[in-house]
Amino acid sequence: MSTRKNPAEPRKILVTSALPYANGSIHLGHLVEYIQTDIWVRFQKMQGNECHYVCADDTHGTPIMLRAEKEGITPEQLINRVWQEHSDDFKAFHVAFDHYGSTNSDETREFAEQIYLKLKATGLIEKRSIEQYYDPVKQMFLPDRFIKGECPKCGAKDQYGDNCEVCGAAYTPAEVKNPYSAVSGAKPELRNSEHYFFKLSAGTCQQFLREWTRSGTLQPEAANKMQEWLGAEGENKLTDWDISRDAPYFGFEIPDAPGKYFYVWLDAPVGYMGSFRQLCDGRIQDSGSGIQESLNFDEYWKQGSDAELYHFIGKDILYFHALFWPAMLQHAGFRTPTKLFAHGFLTVNGEKMSKSRGTFITAKSYVDHIKNTEYLRYYYAAKLNGTMEDLDLNLEDFIAKVNSDLIGKYINIASRCAGFISKRFDGKLGNIDSAATTEFQSAFNSGEIAHCYEQRDFSRALREIMHLADVANQYIAEKKPWELAKHADKDAELHETCSTALTLFRDLTLYLKPILPMLAAQVEAFLNISPLAWNDIWKALPAGHTINTYQHLMTRLDPKLIEAMVAANQESLQPQVQSEQRHAAHQQHTANKEAARAEKEFEPFIDIAEFSKIDLRVARIVNAEHVEGAEKLLKLTLDIGEEKPRTVFAGIKSAYDPEKLKGRMTVMVANLAPRKMKFGMSEGMVLAASGEAPGLFILSPDDGAQPGMRVK
Repeated sequence: MSTRKNPAEPRKILVTSALPYANGSIHLGHLVEYIQTDIWVRFQKMQGNECHYVCADDTHGTPIMLRAEKEGITPEQLINRVWQEHSDDFKAFHVAFDHYGSTNSDETREFAEQIYLKLKATGLIEKRSIEQYYDPVKQMFLPDRFIKGECPKCGAKDQYGDNCEVCGAAYTPAEVKNPYSAVSGAKPELRNSEHYFFKLSAGTCQQFLREWTRSGTLQPEAANKMQEWLGAEGENKLTDWDISRDAPYFGFEIPDAPGKYFYVWLDAPVGYMGSFRQLCDGRIQDSGSGIQESLNFDEYWKQGSDAELYHFIGKDILYFHALFWPAMLQHAGFRTPTKLFAHGFLTVNGEKMSKSRGTFITAKSYVDHIKNTEYLRYYYAAKLNGTMEDLDLNLEDFIAKVNSDLIGKYINIASRCAGFISKRFDGKLGNIDSAATTEFQSAFNSGEIAHCYEQRDFSRALREIMHLADVANQYIAEKKPWELAKHADKDAELHETCSTALTLFRDLTLYLKPILPMLAAQVEAFLNISPLAWNDIWKALPAGHTINTYQHLMTRLDPKLIEAMVAANQESLQPQVQSEQRHAAHQQHTANKEAARAEKEFEPFIDIAEFSKIDLRVARIVNAEHVEGAEKLLKLTLDIGEEKPRTVFAGIKSAYDPEKLKGRMTVMVANLAPRKMKFGMSEGMVLAASGEAPGLFILSPDDGAQPGMRVK
């Protein structure tokens, strides 16, 4: 990943997360991204790299202006209050920004204006007259979401101006029947207005984006999606981007265009630059030689910079970050990101977060009920693999995994051995059984865990770490310190056993520190050691080193806490007050939709004898690779317990990076007749789920399943 001229030098890295909008609370879905980013940044800092993590509240736009007006306060008062709420939430989950700012800053305004003027000077800004709805009562042009009316497809009332929540249809505000302003209720009027456009359709932008999106800056599945949006070579599928909004609007006024404001999506990513500028201006670093020097903004943002720049984002805003943002930077004279790291959405118990089910949970609600936020950090890490796949928070699995891994495996090591050191050996460690540390040293030497952290494959890193925890627990089980303690002549062996176990516990803590920073700090205090850096695994805890008295580090996660949190977030299932006509129409439409869906999606019943003819087997993906000349296929090599692996061609290229599939378990139809294809013989079929929403999701068995096991 690094572009350093000298690989031996520490890397210079700037990391950002997407800017949360200042019009709502941080919820568990948001936290997937910030926890993922924070873990990666902490790992880089433990490696000794110069890594800076900045973010900011996204503060501009019509929704902010209208909410502030409704509350009887200024937009500035609103965003200041929300900024504090967001900051408190991030702090509670140990997301350690080096600077957390706001897009409503002088620095962001300066960069937004600078980029706009440079784009204008290169001929990439164009002014055009457009027709849009105007609220004659509020005297303002209306964004699509502030226009409501009847859906032009199904006739449902009170639908937004861009899509119907009843039938799912998408359309333009001009197509809405009987439109009205969601702000005042007035009938909107169509009026013309001068708007400013960034000419994304220009040949220079198109060519740059074709090259940039194929250069390795995007995950393979993201790069494939960009090619769909860009079209084939010679096509011009990108349209120009409207970057202006009319007054009244809360944002930055466009230079030389009175009454026109930058659209929020123009200055939002510029907030990365503004926040980093504030860090540069306000933070003094010690270079290590006694010389005080500030961070240099240009070293990270000028074209040709050898620093690394990474954006962590959700896949829903990939379009803006992979097309608009790099095109703006490139043509305004700034460097573009080294890589974009996109992640999937969060589901809870396999479904979208739901207020009616109590699974739309805010960060504050989690803290109020569960308190220990490192439980969630650990669970998210155990699910994150560096791809754009969605992540599911299964609440039962959450409880089981935290209690099994963190308490049953990791904390168990210290709780079983620390007391003997304190009571029998005056808190002093003894000699170490070097043979017991062999597998730990081999794991570190292989670099596998570090590689997994670097690739954001935290789930694989934790599998490796928990394997080492099993090794440590097996050592304790074989030595039985509780039995040794019963015999005075076994004191030397007891001392060595417990000292070795605590050394292994220290090493596990080192590996877990990016994920569990507060718990690691408690362990460092208990073991009486300095904050752990990555290479400290080579520093043995010497004989005679004094540790502190062991205190409980973490307790089991009580299922009742989860139940209370869900109950507290559950809204009434009773419908809101509405007209009988609308309610009946909605019910009828829903019934018709469900009936049509059932008829479309469900096949006729079969009996058990027919089902038993299908031989479903657990398979390990030994290898996955692209197929030259195939737009949709990946070639999978599958181990199902036979002497020779099978080859299967699967149409999942748009959804999966083949490198991330290697080693993964899935399910295949083993007795499907081999099929000769253009690219070779396909000897089965892997199972994948899909629905109305975009995406393919291959099926995976639970932990413990082995290749060749039959699925019954």
